[in-house]
Amino acid sequence: MPYARHLGIDVVTTGGADFVLFHLPFETRLVGNMTLPAYHGGVVAAFMQVAALTTVYDLITEDRLPKLVDFSIDYLSAAGPLDLYARCEVQRLGRRIATVSIRCWQNDAEVPVALSWAHVFIGPQAAL
Repeated sequence: MPYARHLGIDVVTTGGADFVLFHLPFETRLVGNMTLPAYHGGVVAAFMQVAALTTVYDLITEDRLPKLVDFSIDYLSAAGPLDLYARCEVQRLGRRIATVSIRCWQNDAEVPVALSWAHVFIGPQAAL
């Protein structure tokens, strides 16, 4: 994804069918609040969305792009000037929709800065 490449997102590891771990290295250009400093909330959300879409794309067998249907995020604390990590777990993989939970943290996976859920459309596209 061009946007993932622009942000600098990379896959750290895959836990098989259990989870996928993503990494976003800190860069000053991603800061939204310079007084803290803290990541822009949109960067955190985009990081988590890209992680969810990439995780689902890796699981489906057909060569079609998954599409985000719904995304909800809970910001739990400010994400300071450190690298971000996201762990995606597919909770359900149906014929048309996949449900993914995403946990985002910095130093400790047990202390998340944000939690989110994504519903991703993976069904066949309608002919136009």
